Amino acid sequence: MKRNLILAAVIAGSFTGSAMAQTELSLWYHGAGSANAEEALVNQLVEEFNASQSDWKVVIETFPQLAYNDAVGAAALAGNLPDILDVDGPIMPNWAWANYMQPLGIDEAKLEGYLPGTIGRWNGDVYSVGLWDAAVALTTRKSTLDKYGIRVPTLDEPWSLDEFNGALEKIAASGDFEYPLDLGMAWKGEWYPYAFSPLLQSFGGDIIDRSTYKTAEGALNGDEALAFGEWWQSLFENKFAPGTSQDAADRDNGLLEGKYALSWNGNWAALPVVEAFGDDALFLPAPDFGNGSKIGAASWQFGISANSEHPEGARAFIEFALQDRWFSAFSDGTGLIPVTASAAAGTKNYNPGGPLEVFYDLSKAQALVRPVTPGYIVQAKVFEKALADIANGADVADTLDAAVDEINEDIERNSGYGH
Repeated sequence: MKRNLILAAVIAGSFTGSAMAQTELSLWYHGAGSANAEEALVNQLVEEFNASQSDWKVVIETFPQLAYNDAVGAAALAGNLPDILDVDGPIMPNWAWANYMQPLGIDEAKLEGYLPGTIGRWNGDVYSVGLWDAAVALTTRKSTLDKYGIRVPTLDEPWSLDEFNGALEKIAASGDFEYPLDLGMAWKGEWYPYAFSPLLQSFGGDIIDRSTYKTAEGALNGDEALAFGEWWQSLFENKFAPGTSQDAADRDNGLLEGKYALSWNGNWAALPVVEAFGDDALFLPAPDFGNGSKIGAASWQFGISANSEHPEGARAFIEFALQDRWFSAFSDGTGLIPVTASAAAGTKNYNPGGPLEVFYDLSKAQALVRPVTPGYIVQAKVFEKALADIANGADVADTLDAAVDEINEDIERNSGYGH
């Protein structure tokens, strides 16, 4: 009898141990050593998911952001991708097309009410979802606009091209600032397509013809794009904005130090402005250059790798992350925009009447994702070089024609990228 009881206990113990053994899921994250709270929150998310159920255990590996995309590409070639990928929104279509990722398989009803830039789609399927977004605004002081008799624009009535140019001319003529406008030219890379292509799109042009995604002809070198290019070049010729040699410290602090009257910058840089200027701080919508006000959208998101052996586990982790409490926590920790209005209401800065509430409204009303195409990773670099060259005095038409040729040649080399 005693022997049978011992045997039964051993058997029961083996079944309990099996039930408690969690299958490991690997997650790669791009923010190793990040200066803000994002990495700590990602780790907290992983820990809470692992403790919330007994089937899955997510194991996180972190990479410096500058090395992350290369690491993913190398792992894809070797067949060693993790189960869960951290992916920058505009890069996702390339990874989906290259078979790095698979559709999420999440019920889209669960994504109702999300900011549009937080949902990553490719060929009709959702491949990734973000826990935050980012938005850009014209940052200034109300007292500055009042001093020069400049109207305060609103979402419903943004500045027109003539109004915006007129404001820059008035401020420049005063001699009170080194430059009327800071565009952030000290920043390179993704800042250019994220921050500046919406200005092109407001003129009526684009990096690529989005009706087919097969050519840049007419979009990047048509009449609207040429008008944008001439205007863009005039900003530097007229010394309305510092050019490509701008000092990084001036980019970070020039508005606060009174060197610039207006700054084209993101919500991640907004709290120091509120702290410095208080109620005098203004975050203004993008001007309408003829085809509506536009700003960039889409930040880092989670997706499932194509060769994950446990997509159901990866999906369970991502669905666990899609809760207002996490959206609010990441917003409070990093200053970025929460995904839903209900999450915004629970944050320190984006709640109704909060100091950054306007950025949620800007993202909802004006945000436009960068071109949803695998070719974007090439197109972004071509666009950056073209705008830098034009800012430095290159012929506008020749530069845009050359950019179109380079983009179209890349599309042809890649057989249309599946479009």
